[in-house]
Amino acid sequence: RLYQIPFEMPDCEGESETHTLHLIGDFSAPAEFFVTLGVFSFLYAMAALVLYLRFHSLYGENKKLPFADFCITICFAFFWLVAAAAWGKGLTDVKAATRPASLIAAMGVCQGEEVVCNAGTTPAMGLANISVVR
Repeated sequence: RLYQIPFEMPDCEGESETHTLHLIGDFSAPAEFFVTLGVFSFLYAMAALVLYLRFHSLYGENKKLPFADFCITICFAFFWLVAAAAWGKGLTDVKAATRPASLIAAMGVCQGEEVVCNAGTTPAMGLANISVVR
């Protein structure tokens, strides 16, 4: 939800006045999908563990139960792959939306002929990259 993040930009008319800008974009859906899938996977794993340990005879006698468990596990694996790809795409979109060069280009104060705008340092995205890889 980058649109909720304001940042101050100096205004050319007054030296002490600032103009508030907001970032553009809402990339929360992929992360929410990934976390929701993780919670449901955890809950299913706990339910399956109870089924395996407490009702082992029911699991062994019923031939449809292992097949249903296998199908549910395959579905979770597929959705986990989709969610990881969506999270990676969301991170790429966040990087593009917060790139210092694009932010400077959006600032009206930096459009003057004799104005030199510098972003300073590039934001560190190492931990975000690791979160997608892991």
